[in-house]
Amino acid sequence: MAKNKNKPKKPLLSPAVKLFLILLLVPVAITVYFFAFLAWQELRELPIFEQADEMADLEHIQSNFDIQIPIEYIPIYMSAGEKYDVPWTLLAAHHRIETRFSTMSKLISPVGAEGHMQFMPCTFVGWKHPTCSGLGQGEITQAEKINPAIIKKYGGYGVDANGDGKADPFDIEDAVYSAANFLSKSGVAKGELKKAIFQYNHSEKYVEDVLYYYKLYRNYSMDLERIALGDTTKAPTQN
Repeated sequence: MAKNKNKPKKPLLSPAVKLFLILLLVPVAITVYFFAFLAWQELRELPIFEQADEMADLEHIQSNFDIQIPIEYIPIYMSAGEKYDVPWTLLAAHHRIETRFSTMSKLISPVGAEGHMQFMPCTFVGWKHPTCSGLGQGEITQAEKINPAIIKKYGGYGVDANGDGKADPFDIEDAVYSAANFLSKSGVAKGELKKAIFQYNHSEKYVEDVLYYYKLYRNYSMDLERIALGDTTKAPTQN
């Protein structure tokens, strides 16, 4: 007699065994997931992951700007702003307008303004210099332009910010500190921002442009400060 080939095969595991295995594996899976989660949290605290988070935050913020603020300049703005009681975001705004954050191919304007923050030589060295008149180019020697003693003598705004014995408008620290010095004495320290900006460049359009970027950067200032200073503590959301 022929065997019945259609006879159903007996399952390797009974339903009861399957249920037992499921009940056994679920807590194991939960335990593995829990420890994997803890390990990931520990890994996220490593510098490489913190830096990646900061870079992602920075890219997100900078996407709101037409030109990115070089992150290495922000501590300089902050330090100069603190010394002269000037918002660092105002210094950044001037830098953006004057030389597009120093990305212009030549840091000398057609009328003779020089350096990262575009000072006329007579403003930087001092209008009391015997050759100063007109637009303020003067006939000032290079040695005089960067000499703190000469600048002090003639009442200029140039500052030796890094203590190298020179006040150089082509040095980013000296230039930013000098701009902060000028803006502070022109009215910012008294809260007269528009007046001070107009003194920097006698143009209503210039004042309008600087204030636009100042307000834009101010909206993100706390997060930019945190990232620039390497603080991994999240700043509160700003309106």
